[in-house]
Amino acid sequence: MKILFILFSFFLLGACVPAKKYNDLLEREKKCSEELETYKTSSLDNEGKAKDLQARYDVMKKEVTALKIDTSNLGNNYRLLQTQYDKMVIQNEALETVFDKLRLAGAKEAGLLQAELEGKNLELQRKEDALTALEMDLKNKEQLLADREQRVNELEEAMQRKDEATKLLKTKVANALKGFESQGLSVIQKNGKIYVSMEAKLLFASGKTDVEAQGKKALVELAKVLEAEKELEIIVEGHTDTDKLVSATHPTSNWELSVLRATSVVDIMLLNSKMNPAQLMAAGRSEFHPVDPNDKAKNRRIEIIISPNLNELFEIINKD
Repeated sequence: MKILFILFSFFLLGACVPAKKYNDLLEREKKCSEELETYKTSSLDNEGKAKDLQARYDVMKKEVTALKIDTSNLGNNYRLLQTQYDKMVIQNEALETVFDKLRLAGAKEAGLLQAELEGKNLELQRKEDALTALEMDLKNKEQLLADREQRVNELEEAMQRKDEATKLLKTKVANALKGFESQGLSVIQKNGKIYVSMEAKLLFASGKTDVEAQGKKALVELAKVLEAEKELEIIVEGHTDTDKLVSATHPTSNWELSVLRATSVVDIMLLNSKMNPAQLMAAGRSEFHPVDPNDKAKNRRIEIIISPNLNELFEIINKD
C-alpha cells in the first residue's frame, strides 16, 4: 500500500518532477523494497537460528547433567555388585573346603553339599554376568558422557571465540570513530552484535538524503574497518522522528526518507572500501523505533547493526 501511495503521489506531482528522475526514484524504491524484504527474511532467519542455538545448547547441558547422575549411580551399583561378588567367591571357596572335608562322611551329606555348591555356582555365574553387563553399560555411559562434554566444551569455546572476536571488532570500530563521539555517534555491544548509532545531525541536513562531508568521513573510517571482515552481516537502518514531511518533491514521507538515507549510507561505504555488497542491507524504519520519545534529535539517526556468522556453532550442534 505504501508503494502504491508513493506511485500515486509521483503521478500527482509529475508536472514538478522530470520523468527521468521520477523513473529513477521508482526503480530505486522498488530495489530498496526488494532488498528490504530479502534482508528482513535473512535477519529473522538469523535471529531464529540464534534462539534455536541457545535452546539446543541448554538441552545439551541438561543431558550432560543427567548423564553425570546416571554414571554416578552406575558406578555405585557396580561397586556394590563387585563387593557381593567378592563375598560369593569367599563363600564358594569355604564351601569347597568343607565339601572336601566331609566328602568321606557320607554320600547323602556330600550330595546335599554338592547341590548347594552347584546352586551357589549358578548364582555366582548370574552375579558375574550381571556384573559384566553393568560394567559394559557403565563404560558406554562414560563414553557418551565424554562425547557430550566434548561437544559442550567445543560449543562453549566457539561461542567464546565469537564473543572475543566481536569485542575486538567493537574496539576497532570504536577507536576508528573516536573523533566523532561528541557529534552524536555511539558504539555499543549487546546480544552478540555491535550497534553503531549516528545521529542525523552528523550525516544529513534537515529533510535531505545526501550525506554531508563530516558524516562521510565517519562512514569511510567505519567501512575501512569492516572491509576485512568477510563473515559478518551488516544492516543499515534509517530512523526518523515523528514530524511529518511536507514536500512536493522526494522524499515525501518519513518511510521514504529513512530508506533513502540508509541507501545513501550504504552507497558511501561501498564506494570507499572493498566491502562485499552481499553483506549489506539498507532498511527504513521510519518513526516507529524511537530510542527516546522525549528527544527527537536522538530518534533521527542511522543505526548500523553488525552481526557475526553463526554457521560454526550450528556445525558443532549438528555433529553426528
